[in-house]
Amino acid sequence: MAVSGSKDFEPDVAIYVEEAFERCGLELRTGYDLKTATRSLNLMLAEWANRGLNQWTVAEKTVAMVKDTGTYNIDTSNATAPIDVLDAFVRETVNSVETDVPLSRMSRSEYSHISTKGTTGKPNQVFVNKQLTPTITVYPVPDQSSKYTVVMNVLTRMDDADAATNTMDLPFRFYPCLAAGLAYYMALKRAPDRIQVLKALYEEEFERALSQDRERAPFTIAPNLSGYNTA
Repeated sequence: MAVSGSKDFEPDVAIYVEEAFERCGLELRTGYDLKTATRSLNLMLAEWANRGLNQWTVAEKTVAMVKDTGTYNIDTSNATAPIDVLDAFVRETVNSVETDVPLSRMSRSEYSHISTKGTTGKPNQVFVNKQLTPTITVYPVPDQSSKYTVVMNVLTRMDDADAATNTMDLPFRFYPCLAAGLAYYMALKRAPDRIQVLKALYEEEFERALSQDRERAPFTIAPNLSGYNTA
């Protein structure tokens, strides 16, 4: 026997919907069936953004600092839909040499309590304002233009499912999770007798996929014992 030699299985929206209906013991029959399932699929993608970090949706964004300007859009090109900033650092360029320094993240209240928000200098803190169009505000306000650049790892929104022929914006290891999740969402509307079993399968598939999407870097914690007298 010979293997296929292909690795191009990439279901489109219609295939996911058919799979979900079959798991609910139903058949996809009408255009409205496809419409209601697509709507549930897009709502589920929003739920995924709230569940945790989807590594494939992280994008690096850069914003050039302008003198005396403290607030900037996270995505100046509007090419993606940012959700949150995971971490940020300021890149300073002096004589063509770049130096990166992490920015400490402030809460809304911490930024509000700064009495001298117009202080200028090299930015060392950042406030992420998670509005419909998220922005960042740095402090101190840059004292020069073209010298500082904020570099961010940004969690972005997945592409919507707009048409039956669309493929989904996710890696293949999440295919089973998406199919299981859509089946559960459709059971809430069409197959209430299968809700519990499909919900359990969805949660199991999501945890399995998420465990493979986590960071693999080592993490070490060392206690600071300098304040103890060992004599």
